[in-house]
Amino acid sequence: MALLQQWQEIAYNEKTDKGKLQKFWQDYFLLEKGVYEQLLTNPDEAVEGTVQELADRYGLQLLEMAGFLDGINESLIVQNPIETMEADTHVSLAFDKEKLYKNMVDAKADWLYELPQWKEIYDDETRRRLYLEQKKSGTVIVGKKIGRNEPCPCGSGKKYKYCCGR
Repeated sequence: MALLQQWQEIAYNEKTDKGKLQKFWQDYFLLEKGVYEQLLTNPDEAVEGTVQELADRYGLQLLEMAGFLDGINESLIVQNPIETMEADTHVSLAFDKEKLYKNMVDAKADWLYELPQWKEIYDDETRRRLYLEQKKSGTVIVGKKIGRNEPCPCGSGKKYKYCCGR
């Protein structure tokens, strides 16, 4: 069974006691934060190795590393084959800084996008701009409603109620 599947069975098991699952995620988020602190200290370093080597390097268990790789995968320059990865699969943690920051904002992971290491990468204004860009990207803007007696926007010259408003 692939590592990601094993991770998902543990992390998203609906039969697990809610208290235990909450504790599991709290512990995992602390580990994840520690890995990001190390990665962001030297953001231009292309960290590579097998899943097991990276787990050892960051002090994680193999399945925790699989969960981390699942979380960071969309922020990587070249995504890893997370669906099929095993302990000896070679992976890369070379990430796109903007994508990573925006994905952290999208995940509402303030403990990650507020890490002090980001201040060394982006100034306050850039971080604010990236934050707002990500927040606005999920906002749906609804146009002005057309009144029934207004001219139809299709250009027919008829009132909206007699044309496209039917």
